[in-house]
Amino acid sequence: MSTVAVNGRTYNFPRRPTVVVCIDGGDPDYFDDGLRRGMLPALQRFQERGVWATAQAVVPTFTNPNNVSIVTGVPPAVHGICGNYFLDPDTGQEVMMNEPRFLRAESILAALSQQGARVVVSTAKDKLRRLLGHELRQGICFSAEKAHEATLAEHGIREVNALVGWDTPEVYSSQLSEFVLEAGLRLYEQQQPDLMYLSLTDYIQHKHAPGTPGADQFYQHLDRYFGAFDEMGAVVGLTADHGMNDKNTPTGEPQIIYLRTVLEAWLGAGQARVILPITDPYVVHHGALGSFATVYLDPHVDVSRVVARLQAEPGIEYVGTRARACDDFALPPDRLGDIVVISDRHTVLGKAPEEHDLSLLEGGLRSHGGLAEQTVPCIVNQPLHAAYRQQLPPTLRNFDVFDIVLNGVESAH
Repeated sequence: MSTVAVNGRTYNFPRRPTVVVCIDGGDPDYFDDGLRRGMLPALQRFQERGVWATAQAVVPTFTNPNNVSIVTGVPPAVHGICGNYFLDPDTGQEVMMNEPRFLRAESILAALSQQGARVVVSTAKDKLRRLLGHELRQGICFSAEKAHEATLAEHGIREVNALVGWDTPEVYSSQLSEFVLEAGLRLYEQQQPDLMYLSLTDYIQHKHAPGTPGADQFYQHLDRYFGAFDEMGAVVGLTADHGMNDKNTPTGEPQIIYLRTVLEAWLGAGQARVILPITDPYVVHHGALGSFATVYLDPHVDVSRVVARLQAEPGIEYVGTRARACDDFALPPDRLGDIVVISDRHTVLGKAPEEHDLSLLEGGLRSHGGLAEQTVPCIVNQPLHAAYRQQLPPTLRNFDVFDIVLNGVESAH
C-alpha cells in the first residue's frame, strides 16, 4: 500500500527514511538566536535549502495534547487528549491523561506500522510512551527515562543502554533529550527504519532563556544530531509542542494568579474546583504552574458572572465558557470544566499558595500553556515540490509536520 488514511487525511508511505523530532519547549527564539550568532550550522543548511517556517501549536500549549496532535494530525477535539492531567468525568477523580483508554483517534505511526512500515518511537519521559506507541505493530517504542526497563515484549527492544553506551540519565537534565537522539541515531544506523518519531523534554527551556550558556550548549548538541541524520540521507522534520516564556515579576519572583483563592473570595469555599492541566509527575522545573486552567463551578453559580469578573482581572488574557473555548481551540467538551482561563505572556495560574512549592523554582519561573506559547518552529531539511507548496494553508499547525515530510518533500518523490 502506497498511502494510508488517518483521521481524514492521507499520508504517503515513507519513500526515504524519515525522522520527525518534537523539540519540547522549542520556542523559535532559541533557533533565531543561535542562527544569528552562527552557532547552528546544520540548521543553517536546512534554512537555506528546505522549509523554515513557524506554526501554531494546540491550546493548551502542553506536552501531551500537542504530541498526540502531531502524531494523529488532528486537534484535541478529535483525539481527546486536552491536557497532561484532567478531571475524569467517569470517576470524578483528577488523573494523568496518559493512558491509551483516553485516546479517540488512530495515530499516523500506528497506521503506517500496520501497513508494514518499520517505525521507531523514542520519548524522553515515560508519561508519553503509551500514548505514542498505542497500536504500533512490530515497532519500537521506549522512553529514555526508563530505558533500562525496556523489553522486547513491551517495547520492541531490549538493552537500550548498551545500544547507546550510556546509563539512563536523570529526568531533570539535558541528557534525557540527548539520550533520545543518540538512541535514535544508533537505531537509524543499524536498522534504517522507515519512520522515526523522537520526542524530547523541555528541562533546559524551563531553566535557560535563549542566549544563555545552558541553552547554547543544548542547542548546539541538537544541531549536531540533526546534522547527523541529514548527512545519512534522512528526511528530517522538526517542530515543537509549545514555546516558553519568562513568568516572573520585575523583581524575579514567579508572577502567579492563585485562581482558587480568587474564586473563593468571590463565591465562598467549595463553589469552584480548579484543574491545572500542566500537572504531571515532573514538577521540579515548573511547580505545576502554567498559563492554562479549567474551572468546574457549583451548578448554582452564574457562569456568565464569573466569566465577566475573571475577564477584568489583571494578568488574564482569555476567559471563555466551555462551549466558547471548545469552539476557539478545538477541544473536547466532556473533558473541560465550565470555564477556561488563560493567563498572559508573563503570568501563570495556580490553585492556592499552599498547593505549590515555590522553593523548587530556583532562579525564577519559565513556563507555558497559554496563547503566548503557541508559536513553534516548523523546519524540514528538504525543499517541497511545487504543487504541494501551492496548496499549503496560510497558517501551519505543528500537527501538519507529518503531512509535510511524507506528502510534500520534493526529494521523497
